[in-house]
Amino acid sequence: MEIGVFAKTFAGEHPDAVFAQCRAAGFSAVQYNMACSGLGPLPTKIPDGAILEIGEAAQAHQIQISAISATYNMIDPKAERRNAGRAAFAQIAQCAADLGVSLLTVCTGSMDVENQWRAHPDNSNPASWDEMCREFDLLLEVANRHDVLIGVEPEPANVVSCATKAARLLDRFSSERIRIVFDPANLVEQMPFSRHRETIDGALQLLGPSIALVHAKDWFDDGRVAPAGKGVLDWEHILSGLVGMKFSGPLIAHGMAAKDAPGVSDYLTNQVGKL
Repeated sequence: MEIGVFAKTFAGEHPDAVFAQCRAAGFSAVQYNMACSGLGPLPTKIPDGAILEIGEAAQAHQIQISAISATYNMIDPKAERRNAGRAAFAQIAQCAADLGVSLLTVCTGSMDVENQWRAHPDNSNPASWDEMCREFDLLLEVANRHDVLIGVEPEPANVVSCATKAARLLDRFSSERIRIVFDPANLVEQMPFSRHRETIDGALQLLGPSIALVHAKDWFDDGRVAPAGKGVLDWEHILSGLVGMKFSGPLIAHGMAAKDAPGVSDYLTNQVGKL
């Protein structure tokens, strides 16, 4: 597994400065965010020069770009914002294709009008599911055109809130373009530690062949987000389970401050080295 990090963990609006910090912290891969090019996370226009800068910086610092974030609210109640997000997805897909990056990450969305990462009672309505599926139809057209994959992360506050709903989405489309971003911490949020193993093992059984990327964050026992290795998750068990599913893709750390990044890199590298 390649050990990587959210690029936006580090300050900067130029990829050379951001990638230098990633490499100095011990990471060799990133999930990129266009904000690291000073364009904001969802630009509707990406200059050719910006794409060239990303590619040159990645090569100079020997950084693999494992994915690019294109996370807008796919069921945003405000149509104009959703349209803008979809337009940004298309721009980022073109950028990814030019860079040879195969995976774009998305947010299946929330009916919360202010925060796509906040749960809303209507997220579980059949109408919200149908609206999300219509959005996926549009994104798949873009993904096919640019030959990229769409990475879906089960998020407790979104329409695809768990492994079971992620499996349902995969079944609904039967498209190799849709893959899973597997974040074990999301799956066990606010769950007793005694249920962690069975929950994560069950999710791996459901989703394993479709996992394209794994996120590594953790939880403190008081419910706050923790750097991987500093919380309650059993990473030895999680990584062993991923190996058992023959996963060998990128492991991308996040949920930490930049000052904590070198320690997380060391921890994950050591854990992977034991496998």
